[in-house]
Amino acid sequence: MTVNEKYKNRKRLPPWMKMQMPGGVTYSKVKNLVNRHNLNTICISGNCPNIGECWSRGTATFMILGNVCTRNCKFCGVETGKPEPVDWNEPERIARSVQIMGLKHCVITSVDRDDLDDGGSELWAVTIKEIKRMNPEITLEVLIPDFRGREEDIYRVIKEKPEVISHNLETVERLTKVIRSGADYYRSLKVIRTISESGITSKSGIMLGLGETMEEVLSVMDNLLEADCRVMTIGQYLQPSQYHWPVKEYIEPEIFLQLKTTGLKKGFRFVESSPLVRSSYCAEKHVGS
Repeated sequence: MTVNEKYKNRKRLPPWMKMQMPGGVTYSKVKNLVNRHNLNTICISGNCPNIGECWSRGTATFMILGNVCTRNCKFCGVETGKPEPVDWNEPERIARSVQIMGLKHCVITSVDRDDLDDGGSELWAVTIKEIKRMNPEITLEVLIPDFRGREEDIYRVIKEKPEVISHNLETVERLTKVIRSGADYYRSLKVIRTISESGITSKSGIMLGLGETMEEVLSVMDNLLEADCRVMTIGQYLQPSQYHWPVKEYIEPEIFLQLKTTGLKKGFRFVESSPLVRSSYCAEKHVGS
């Protein structure tokens, strides 16, 4: 049976979609820290399946600019609505928490803030700067929105020189307008190319199980490589609630492994590909790629 045939004949409700239950001393420490400092994490807001594993390792992905998004993507569990005003004390709180946790590597992401003239890029810049000021030895990955394609906002983040800048395509070209509210596939590729041309490590990720085909996934790989993207993540889409886009199919681990092999052969420096992979999974490995 060919890879394409296996891809088209996947089973639903697979036994391999098992998640580590949150628990342990380190997990409780991270949870208490997040609550005490009034921090937002994509671990919670995005219903990340790796929350138990990552928090037990003492790592977390912080989400800035609040926990309410101005877009209504059909795959995302983050609340949609009218966000609160920008909290300019947030960068200091996050930087202090990173310091208290003793992190060597930190991942920052955000909601989309289309209500702001700069898309939130100024707070992004201040957050990166503050984290590095208080934690001079740390390495940073930032997972940014598309900022509506405005280069001045993208460059505002680039200027602060995080070690990795990621922007997720999330899905294939055909499904982008249906799945990603307010997004454009080729605009996202342009964001990635802008990052690559700056010399900073660029990274992007997609989810499988939304209704894409193998040919479309391979096309995404080629498009990312044309934008000089160095790191790619591939994971299984999980429906956050009954109101979100349904899971069309669960992909076998064998297919994820084959996609990883294919991606590396095509030219990516890193490919993280398995059912429970998310964009910040094992992010510390991608620094300097």
